[in-house]
Amino acid sequence: MAKCIPAKISFSSCKKRKIEGKFDGGDITSDGGVMLIKGVDKKLKLTQSLARIIPDNRYTSYCDHDMLGLVRQRIYGLALGCEDVTDHNYLRKDIALQTAVGSDQSLASGSTLCRLENSVDRKTIVDMNKLLVETFIKSLKKAPKELVLDFDPTDDPIHGHQEFRFYHGYYKKYCYLPLYVFCGEHLLVSYLRSSNCDGAMHSCAILKLLVTRFRQEWPTVEIIFQCWLYYSHWQ
Repeated sequence: MAKCIPAKISFSSCKKRKIEGKFDGGDITSDGGVMLIKGVDKKLKLTQSLARIIPDNRYTSYCDHDMLGLVRQRIYGLALGCEDVTDHNYLRKDIALQTAVGSDQSLASGSTLCRLENSVDRKTIVDMNKLLVETFIKSLKKAPKELVLDFDPTDDPIHGHQEFRFYHGYYKKYCYLPLYVFCGEHLLVSYLRSSNCDGAMHSCAILKLLVTRFRQEWPTVEIIFQCWLYYSHWQ
């Protein structure tokens, strides 16, 4: 019989910790996919840019976790399907997530991440969405002939008694009603709204900002606007 040799995948080291993907035991995690997320982020440098946008008003000399580490921990956790900050009370001990963030120690607790989210103001949120748009523009090597902007209001179910909690008659549940704008698979805008509003609220203002920016970059591009309410386009 042929001798089976387990495959081994080598990742970049994290400080004094050597990282390998193997199938013969040792420290085991079910979140190994976070290393692939880390690789994509390393190429896009998205978390680095976000960390520079978010103001840090803490006394950093007394803090154990820097802004970049907090941003990476929260975003990578979301990508792993852990939406609640309380999930990080156990995820902070996960070796794979620690390694992806760039630490060999316990990460931030859920309460620390909660304070981070509550420290973000309206201007910072606008700047974060601008970053998504600029990242999309940089991803295109040549001017496109056409852009299809897909506006999609959808439900974000609420399972507690969060602020601005309302019941939505169409979705028949308590939820938020965020507005997402996609161009193909690229997310351009993520706008959280309470559900006691019209599904198209502020769509025109957001569309104007996007069209203005894209016209600056590509003056002749055809922009098609579509959403679940109506469909139109501009030449």
